[in-house]
Amino acid sequence: MSELFGTLPDGTEVHRWTLERGGTRVEILTYGGIVRSVEVPDREGRAANVVLGFAGLDGYLAHPDPYLGALIGRYANRIAGARFPLDDAVYTLEPNEGPNVLHGGARGFDKRVWEAAAVEHGVRLARVSPHGEEGFPGRLDVAVTYSLDASGALRIGYEATTDAPTVVALTSHGYFNLAGAGSGSAAGHELRLDASRLTPVGEGLIPTGELREVAGSRFDFRTARKVGSGYDHNFALDKGVSKAPEEVAELHDPASGRTLTVSTTEPGLQLYTGDHLPAPFVPGAGIALETQHFPDSPNHPAFPSTVLRPGEVYRSETVYGFSTR
Repeated sequence: MSELFGTLPDGTEVHRWTLERGGTRVEILTYGGIVRSVEVPDREGRAANVVLGFAGLDGYLAHPDPYLGALIGRYANRIAGARFPLDDAVYTLEPNEGPNVLHGGARGFDKRVWEAAAVEHGVRLARVSPHGEEGFPGRLDVAVTYSLDASGALRIGYEATTDAPTVVALTSHGYFNLAGAGSGSAAGHELRLDASRLTPVGEGLIPTGELREVAGSRFDFRTARKVGSGYDHNFALDKGVSKAPEEVAELHDPASGRTLTVSTTEPGLQLYTGDHLPAPFVPGAGIALETQHFPDSPNHPAFPSTVLRPGEVYRSETVYGFSTR
Protein backbone atom coordinates (compact mmCIF):
# COMPACT_ATOMS: atom_id res chain seq x y z
CA MET A 1 0.00 0.00 0.00
CA SER A 2 1.29 3.47 -0.90
CA GLU A 3 0.02 6.85 0.31
CA LEU A 4 1.16 10.46 0.43
CA PHE A 5 3.31 11.13 3.51
CA GLY A 6 4.29 14.76 2.94
CA THR A 7 5.69 17.35 0.57
CA LEU A 8 9.19 18.82 0.43
CA PRO A 9 9.66 22.61 0.35
CA ASP A 10 10.21 22.41 -3.44
CA GLY A 11 6.86 20.68 -3.89
CA THR A 12 8.19 17.13 -4.38
CA GLU A 13 5.82 14.53 -2.96
CA VAL A 14 7.04 11.91 -0.51
CA HIS A 15 5.14 8.63 -0.27
CA ARG A 16 4.91 6.01 2.44
CA TRP A 17 4.80 2.34 1.49
CA THR A 18 3.41 -0.13 4.01
CA LEU A 19 4.40 -3.81 3.95
CA GLU A 20 2.75 -6.46 6.12
CA ARG A 21 3.53 -10.16 6.33
CA GLY A 22 4.35 -12.85 8.87
CA GLY A 23 3.33 -10.70 11.85
CA THR A 24 5.58 -7.77 10.85
CA ARG A 25 4.38 -4.39 9.59
CA VAL A 26 6.93 -2.03 8.02
CA GLU A 27 6.71 1.53 6.68
CA ILE A 28 9.20 2.74 4.03
CA LEU A 29 9.48 6.36 2.84
CA THR A 30 10.51 7.38 -0.68
CA TYR A 31 12.44 10.23 0.96
CA GLY A 32 15.83 8.83 1.90
CA GLY A 33 14.67 5.23 1.67
CA ILE A 34 13.80 5.64 5.33
CA VAL A 35 12.53 2.67 7.33
CA ARG A 36 10.07 4.71 9.38
CA SER A 37 8.61 1.93 11.53
CA VAL A 38 8.82 -1.81 12.13
CA GLU A 39 5.98 -3.23 14.21
CA VAL A 40 6.47 -6.68 15.73
CA PRO A 41 4.83 -8.52 18.68
CA ASP A 42 6.35 -9.14 22.11
CA ARG A 43 6.17 -12.50 23.91
CA GLU A 44 2.56 -11.71 24.91
CA GLY A 45 1.59 -10.92 21.32
CA ARG A 46 1.42 -7.13 21.81
CA ALA A 47 2.71 -5.24 18.78
CA ALA A 48 4.96 -2.18 19.01
CA ASN A 49 7.20 -0.18 16.71
CA VAL A 50 10.83 -1.11 17.44
CA VAL A 51 12.72 1.49 15.33
CA LEU A 52 13.12 5.20 15.98
CA GLY A 53 11.38 7.61 13.63
CA PHE A 54 9.41 10.83 13.35
CA ALA A 55 5.64 11.13 12.99
CA GLY A 56 5.88 13.48 10.01
CA LEU A 57 8.25 14.55 7.25
CA ASP A 58 9.11 17.79 9.08
CA GLY A 59 10.92 15.81 11.78
CA TYR A 60 13.28 14.21 9.28
CA LEU A 61 13.97 17.54 7.57
CA ALA A 62 14.65 19.30 10.89
CA HIS A 63 16.89 16.52 12.27
CA PRO A 64 18.88 14.94 9.41
CA ASP A 65 22.05 14.19 11.38
CA PRO A 66 20.95 11.01 13.20
CA TYR A 67 20.03 9.47 9.80
CA LEU A 68 17.05 7.79 11.45
CA GLY A 69 16.24 4.65 9.45
CA ALA A 70 17.81 6.14 6.31
CA LEU A 71 19.38 4.54 3.26
CA ILE A 72 23.05 5.56 3.26
CA GLY A 73 25.22 6.13 0.17
CA ARG A 74 27.18 6.51 -1.91
CA TYR A 75 29.52 5.56 0.90
CA ALA A 76 28.41 4.45 4.35
CA ASN A 77 30.48 5.79 7.26
CA ARG A 78 33.59 7.98 6.84
CA ILE A 79 36.18 8.80 4.19
CA ALA A 80 39.21 10.60 5.65
CA GLY A 81 40.18 13.99 4.31
CA ALA A 82 37.30 13.90 1.82
CA ARG A 83 39.56 12.29 -0.76
CA PHE A 84 40.63 8.87 -2.00
CA PRO A 85 42.91 7.40 -4.69
CA LEU A 86 41.53 5.16 -7.43
CA ASP A 87 43.67 3.84 -10.28
CA ASP A 88 45.77 6.81 -11.44
CA ALA A 89 43.59 9.58 -10.00
CA VAL A 90 42.80 11.14 -6.64
CA TYR A 91 39.18 12.16 -6.17
CA THR A 92 38.17 15.06 -3.94
CA LEU A 93 34.75 14.91 -2.30
CA GLU A 94 32.58 17.47 -0.52
CA PRO A 95 33.37 17.29 3.24
CA ASN A 96 30.43 17.39 5.64
CA GLU A 97 32.00 16.41 8.98
CA GLY A 98 35.01 18.62 9.58
CA PRO A 99 37.60 17.66 6.95
CA ASN A 100 35.97 14.27 6.31
CA VAL A 101 32.97 12.87 4.46
CA LEU A 102 30.28 11.06 6.47
CA HIS A 103 27.55 8.88 4.94
CA GLY A 104 27.95 10.12 1.38
CA GLY A 105 28.13 13.86 1.96
CA ALA A 106 25.81 16.75 2.77
CA ARG A 107 23.20 15.50 0.26
CA GLY A 108 23.72 11.77 0.31
CA PHE A 109 21.17 9.13 -0.58
CA ASP A 110 19.39 9.79 2.73
CA LYS A 111 18.24 13.21 1.44
CA ARG A 112 17.05 12.16 -2.02
CA VAL A 113 13.58 11.19 -3.19
CA TRP A 114 13.56 7.74 -4.79
CA GLU A 115 11.33 6.27 -7.49
CA ALA A 116 9.24 3.45 -6.03
CA ALA A 117 7.61 0.40 -7.56
CA ALA A 118 5.80 -2.54 -6.02
CA VAL A 119 7.50 -5.95 -6.08
CA GLU A 120 6.40 -9.27 -4.62
CA HIS A 121 5.99 -8.77 -0.85
CA GLY A 122 7.83 -5.44 -0.97
CA VAL A 123 8.87 -2.22 -2.67
CA ARG A 124 11.81 -1.40 -4.93
CA LEU A 125 13.40 2.05 -4.72
CA ALA A 126 15.64 3.29 -7.52
CA ARG A 127 17.54 6.39 -8.59
CA VAL A 128 20.46 7.50 -10.72
CA SER A 129 23.32 9.20 -8.92
CA PRO A 130 24.99 11.30 -11.63
CA HIS A 131 28.74 11.49 -12.17
CA GLY A 132 30.21 14.01 -9.74
CA GLU A 133 27.39 13.89 -7.18
CA GLU A 134 29.05 14.92 -3.89
CA GLY A 135 32.34 14.47 -5.77
CA PHE A 136 32.06 10.73 -6.47
CA PRO A 137 33.10 9.59 -9.94
CA GLY A 138 30.86 7.70 -12.36
CA ARG A 139 27.14 7.54 -12.97
CA LEU A 140 25.69 5.08 -10.45
CA ASP A 141 22.39 3.30 -11.14
CA VAL A 142 21.08 2.11 -7.78
CA ALA A 143 18.16 -0.10 -6.74
CA VAL A 144 17.23 -1.11 -3.18
CA THR A 145 14.50 -3.65 -2.48
CA TYR A 146 12.71 -3.87 0.85
CA SER A 147 10.63 -7.02 1.32
CA LEU A 148 9.13 -9.23 4.01
CA ASP A 149 9.53 -12.99 3.91
CA ALA A 150 7.00 -15.50 5.24
CA SER A 151 8.52 -15.36 8.74
CA GLY A 152 8.18 -11.56 8.89
CA ALA A 153 11.89 -10.88 8.42
CA LEU A 154 12.80 -7.61 6.70
CA ARG A 155 15.15 -8.20 3.77
CA ILE A 156 17.06 -5.28 2.24
CA GLY A 157 18.79 -6.01 -1.05
CA TYR A 158 21.11 -3.51 -2.73
CA GLU A 159 22.26 -3.42 -6.37
CA ALA A 160 24.30 -0.86 -8.31
CA THR A 161 26.15 -0.48 -11.60
CA THR A 162 28.50 2.23 -12.84
CA ASP A 163 29.82 3.61 -16.11
CA ALA A 164 33.24 4.51 -14.64
CA PRO A 165 35.42 3.16 -11.80
CA THR A 166 34.09 4.34 -8.44
CA VAL A 167 33.64 3.29 -4.81
CA VAL A 168 30.32 2.14 -3.30
CA ALA A 169 29.22 1.08 0.18
CA LEU A 170 25.53 1.13 1.11
CA THR A 171 23.65 0.45 4.35
CA SER A 172 20.45 1.13 6.28
CA HIS A 173 20.78 3.30 9.41
CA GLY A 174 17.97 2.01 11.63
CA TYR A 175 17.99 2.50 15.41
CA PHE A 176 16.41 -0.41 17.28
CA ASN A 177 14.69 -0.37 20.65
CA LEU A 178 13.05 -3.75 21.10
CA ALA A 179 11.12 -2.54 24.15
CA GLY A 180 9.36 -0.12 21.79
CA ALA A 181 10.30 3.26 20.36
CA GLY A 182 9.80 5.92 23.01
CA SER A 183 10.24 3.52 25.92
CA GLY A 184 13.50 5.12 27.10
CA SER A 185 17.07 3.90 26.81
CA ALA A 186 17.90 0.61 25.08
CA ALA A 187 21.05 0.21 27.19
CA GLY A 188 19.63 -2.88 28.91
CA HIS A 189 19.46 -4.85 25.65
CA GLU A 190 21.71 -7.88 25.33
CA LEU A 191 23.94 -8.14 22.25
CA ARG A 192 25.82 -11.01 20.68
CA LEU A 193 28.17 -10.09 17.85
CA ASP A 194 30.25 -12.63 15.92
CA ALA A 195 33.37 -10.49 15.64
CA SER A 196 36.79 -11.27 17.09
CA ARG A 197 38.31 -7.99 15.85
CA LEU A 198 37.40 -4.35 15.30
CA THR A 199 38.92 -1.43 13.41
CA PRO A 200 40.15 1.02 16.09
CA VAL A 201 39.84 4.72 15.28
CA GLY A 202 41.81 7.89 15.84
CA GLU A 203 40.91 11.55 15.40
CA GLY A 204 37.59 12.13 13.69
CA LEU A 205 36.63 8.46 14.20
CA ILE A 206 38.83 7.52 11.24
CA PRO A 207 40.24 3.95 11.29
CA THR A 208 43.94 3.66 12.00
CA GLY A 209 44.22 0.71 9.61
CA GLU A 210 44.78 -1.78 12.43
CA LEU A 211 42.59 -4.83 13.08
CA ARG A 212 42.55 -5.24 16.86
CA GLU A 213 41.44 -8.31 18.84
CA VAL A 214 38.41 -7.69 21.09
CA ALA A 215 39.29 -10.41 23.62
CA GLY A 216 39.42 -9.08 27.18
CA SER A 217 38.00 -5.68 26.22
CA ARG A 218 34.61 -3.94 26.43
CA PHE A 219 34.25 -4.67 22.70
CA ASP A 220 33.97 -8.42 23.20
CA PHE A 221 30.35 -9.37 22.44
CA ARG A 222 31.08 -12.90 21.23
CA THR A 223 29.04 -14.03 24.22
CA ALA A 224 25.80 -12.09 24.68
CA ARG A 225 25.88 -9.32 27.29
CA LYS A 226 24.31 -5.93 27.97
CA VAL A 227 25.31 -3.25 25.48
CA GLY A 228 25.60 -0.16 27.69
CA SER A 229 26.72 3.09 26.04
CA GLY A 230 29.77 4.67 24.43
CA TYR A 231 29.99 2.64 21.22
CA ASP A 232 30.44 3.98 17.68
CA HIS A 233 32.79 1.37 16.23
CA ASN A 234 33.12 -0.92 13.23
CA PHE A 235 33.50 -4.61 14.00
CA ALA A 236 35.24 -6.92 11.52
CA LEU A 237 32.85 -9.84 11.26
CA ASP A 238 34.47 -13.26 11.56
CA LYS A 239 32.76 -14.53 8.41
CA GLY A 240 34.12 -11.77 6.14
CA VAL A 241 32.37 -11.08 2.82
CA SER A 242 29.85 -13.78 1.90
CA LYS A 243 27.73 -14.46 -1.20
CA ALA A 244 24.57 -15.07 0.83
CA PRO A 245 23.52 -13.48 4.15
CA GLU A 246 24.91 -15.22 7.22
CA GLU A 247 23.77 -14.53 10.79
CA VAL A 248 26.27 -12.29 12.58
CA ALA A 249 24.42 -10.66 15.48
CA GLU A 250 21.53 -11.01 17.90
CA LEU A 251 19.93 -8.25 19.98
CA HIS A 252 17.53 -9.22 22.77
CA ASP A 253 15.28 -7.27 25.13
CA PRO A 254 14.71 -9.37 28.28
CA ALA A 255 11.64 -7.34 29.33
CA SER A 256 9.55 -7.75 26.18
CA GLY A 257 11.16 -10.95 24.95
CA ARG A 258 11.66 -9.47 21.48
CA THR A 259 14.77 -10.69 19.69
CA LEU A 260 16.40 -9.29 16.55
CA THR A 261 18.81 -11.31 14.43
CA VAL A 262 21.02 -9.68 11.80
CA SER A 263 22.24 -11.64 8.78
CA THR A 264 24.33 -10.05 6.05
CA THR A 265 26.72 -10.49 3.14
CA GLU A 266 28.83 -7.57 4.43
CA PRO A 267 32.21 -7.96 6.22
CA GLY A 268 31.62 -5.30 8.88
CA LEU A 269 29.03 -3.98 11.31
CA GLN A 270 28.96 -0.55 12.94
CA LEU A 271 27.64 -0.61 16.50
CA TYR A 272 26.38 2.83 17.52
CA THR A 273 24.56 3.20 20.82
CA GLY A 274 22.88 6.51 19.96
CA ASP A 275 24.53 8.51 22.71
CA HIS A 276 23.99 11.84 20.90
CA LEU A 277 20.44 11.58 19.61
CA PRO A 278 18.48 14.87 19.48
CA ALA A 279 15.28 15.64 21.38
CA PRO A 280 12.69 14.22 21.66
CA PHE A 281 14.87 11.11 21.96
CA VAL A 282 16.83 10.38 25.12
CA PRO A 283 20.51 9.36 24.85
CA GLY A 284 20.70 5.69 23.99
CA ALA A 285 17.05 5.54 22.83
CA GLY A 286 18.03 3.18 20.03
CA ILE A 287 20.92 0.97 18.96
CA ALA A 288 22.17 1.09 15.36
CA LEU A 289 23.55 -2.12 13.84
CA GLU A 290 24.77 -0.94 10.43
CA THR A 291 26.03 -3.72 8.18
CA GLN A 292 28.79 -2.34 5.96
CA HIS A 293 32.20 -2.48 4.38
CA PHE A 294 34.83 -0.89 6.61
CA PRO A 295 35.00 2.89 7.10
CA ASP A 296 37.60 4.66 4.95
CA SER A 297 38.30 1.49 2.95
CA PRO A 298 39.29 3.46 -0.19
CA ASN A 299 42.31 4.77 1.78
CA HIS A 300 43.24 1.38 3.28
CA PRO A 301 44.24 -1.17 0.62
CA ALA A 302 44.31 -3.98 3.21
CA PHE A 303 40.58 -3.51 3.98
CA PRO A 304 37.95 -5.32 1.87
CA SER A 305 37.64 -3.45 -1.42
CA THR A 306 34.72 -1.12 -2.16
CA VAL A 307 35.73 -0.47 -5.79
CA LEU A 308 33.06 -0.97 -8.46
CA ARG A 309 33.96 -1.01 -12.14
CA PRO A 310 31.95 -0.89 -15.38
CA GLY A 311 30.53 -4.31 -16.21
CA GLU A 312 30.36 -5.35 -12.55
CA VAL A 313 27.26 -5.40 -10.33
CA TYR A 314 27.42 -4.29 -6.70
CA ARG A 315 25.25 -6.62 -4.62
CA SER A 316 24.66 -6.64 -0.88
CA GLU A 317 21.89 -8.06 1.29
CA THR A 318 20.98 -7.73 4.96
CA VAL A 319 18.13 -9.53 6.75
CA TYR A 320 16.57 -8.40 10.03
CA GLY A 321 14.69 -11.30 11.63
CA PHE A 322 12.26 -10.98 14.54
CA SER A 323 11.18 -13.50 17.17
CA THR A 324 10.47 -13.74 20.90
CA ARG A 325 11.70 -15.82 23.79
